[in-house]
Amino acid sequence: MIVPAVPAVPAVPAVPAVRAVPILEVGGTHVTTAWIDPTGWQPSGVRRRSLDATADSSTLIGEFVAAASALQAPAGACWGVAMPGPFDYLAGIGRFAGVAKFESLNGVNLRTALLESIRPQPGSIGFINDASAFLVGEWLAGAARGRDRVVGITLGTGIGSAFLADGAIVDEGPQVPPHGEVHLLTHDGRPVEDWVSRRALLRDYAEAGGDPAADVREMAQSARAGRGPAQAVLDRSFRLLGEILGPVLARFGAEQLVLGGSISRAFELFEKPFRIGLSAAAPGLAIVLAADAERAALVGAAYPALSAAASAG
Repeated sequence: MIVPAVPAVPAVPAVPAVRAVPILEVGGTHVTTAWIDPTGWQPSGVRRRSLDATADSSTLIGEFVAAASALQAPAGACWGVAMPGPFDYLAGIGRFAGVAKFESLNGVNLRTALLESIRPQPGSIGFINDASAFLVGEWLAGAARGRDRVVGITLGTGIGSAFLADGAIVDEGPQVPPHGEVHLLTHDGRPVEDWVSRRALLRDYAEAGGDPAADVREMAQSARAGRGPAQAVLDRSFRLLGEILGPVLARFGAEQLVLGGSISRAFELFEKPFRIGLSAAAPGLAIVLAADAERAALVGAAYPALSAAASAG
């Protein structure tokens, strides 16, 4: 599916009546609410709450509702909600079977639950994938501004991805992986996240003689200090990631790759091997770090509400 494009920046002429959009941005450990003003793409009234993704469905929905209701959006407001996958974004239903987060929301119609519980009551709720929200936000007001064909990759617990062409998220067709999700790719018969992810990096680091209690931050610190096997693990892992992503980026015709996520903060440690891995299929591709990944996710969360308003207008 190609999602209708958000009107071009900086103006939003198709939705002149929209001054600010209430949004809910859900991550694995947090839920954030804010207002997004489409005239300048500046979040305001930002509030972040901690979240336990393993909690039961009633607790999770209660946290979402409490966060949203505290924003005091007017009755009938069009809300935008960014959610991690797997999720049916058109239907608003969780598909979290077999994953380590939000499994209690599997099969739950979150749109209905939020519409019935948020006060004042929303007029509509539109959902967007969290990685797509990140990329849309960077396209509207960050590092991808002005680009026609751009890919966003978030490196953290796993690998998030989004593909954007002329302001539209592309998640179907021969140019992108299934559902536009890189984590569904395989290498040597195993999921890509078995090779490159937080758990894969730490596993390989420990197996190479690194501190088994270290997290990625400590691993990066060791690499910067030239201690132990940290740099070798990063070199091997990110060269492989480049080799996996290169053909995907070339097939899409990407002119820029935007990196976000906590692991991207160590980009200077893996940039060289990553570029070497990319070079066979995507030589010379522009790679940039997100201008403000947190802000981008909030801005992009407004995307479904703005798209709905543009269609109605």
